[in-house]
Amino acid sequence: MADYGISAGQFVAVVWDKSSPVEALKDLVDKLQTLTGNEGQVSVENINQLLQCNFDIILSGVIPGSTTLHSSEILAEMARILRPGGSLFLREPVETAVVNNSKVRTTSKLCSALTLSGLVEVKELQRESLSPEEIQSVQEHLDYQSDSLLSVSITGKKPNFEVGSSSQLKLSLAKKTSPPVKPAVDPAAAKLWTLSANDMEDESVDLIDSDELLDPEDFKKPDPASLRAPSCGEGKKRKACKNCTCGLAEELEKEKSREQTSSQPKSACGNCYLGDAFRCASCPYLGMPAFRPGEQVLLSSNNLSDA
Repeated sequence: MADYGISAGQFVAVVWDKSSPVEALKDLVDKLQTLTGNEGQVSVENINQLLQCNFDIILSGVIPGSTTLHSSEILAEMARILRPGGSLFLREPVETAVVNNSKVRTTSKLCSALTLSGLVEVKELQRESLSPEEIQSVQEHLDYQSDSLLSVSITGKKPNFEVGSSSQLKLSLAKKTSPPVKPAVDPAAAKLWTLSANDMEDESVDLIDSDELLDPEDFKKPDPASLRAPSCGEGKKRKACKNCTCGLAEELEKEKSREQTSSQPKSACGNCYLGDAFRCASCPYLGMPAFRPGEQVLLSSNNLSDA
């Protein structure tokens, strides 16, 4: 009994099923009542009809000769009726070999089931062989037979909080009225980076002329050709690249304007700008509106052919 940590004044539940011997159950309850005393309570509950109660400690499958198997639903119900910080002690036959589709779990799977039910600090306490009575109980009540069965005792605790519980955080949201404290400035450091007008006349202060930092090559105007990108103007046909910044685009535009100006037909009589009334029969501007003297007039190839 000392392994369960039961003391006076605690509420203890003993879970039993049809495989639990009656005399052994009565003997266990008498011993537990002695430990809990008059202030404590020992409840005996059937595994299929757990009451809506809260317990500090739950013992299941610990009755000598009992071979209880705890399903995931039963473990979840036990974890629910435990008080926060309460402990669960259970004893169950387990398989030491991996058997497919076996109703008896291994120790690792049983520990995993306890963890999934919401318990923490799950650990194995003891492992021992089944007694002849327990082997017979497994065959009769579980309809299971195996030569690799052991009895394992496992414990787990419920966390010290209920699911869905909340707690208010104590936060200081009062506005600070005092101005923020500025970091102290080292006077020596401030003086080091300060230059006054008097320092300009102080011979002990070395001042550097900014022009002395430049070489004679820095004053030369760069050649526009050296500013061109490698692909700008290359090839048989001169062509400026996209977003040209070397001046080739403006240069090509000026050349194009000069070619258009030189390609304009010259007037033989000098009266072409006055209109059709003053133009001769072979005038290239025939049919075009009058324009100012010297104004550039662009004629399409259709107009030139029609003339």
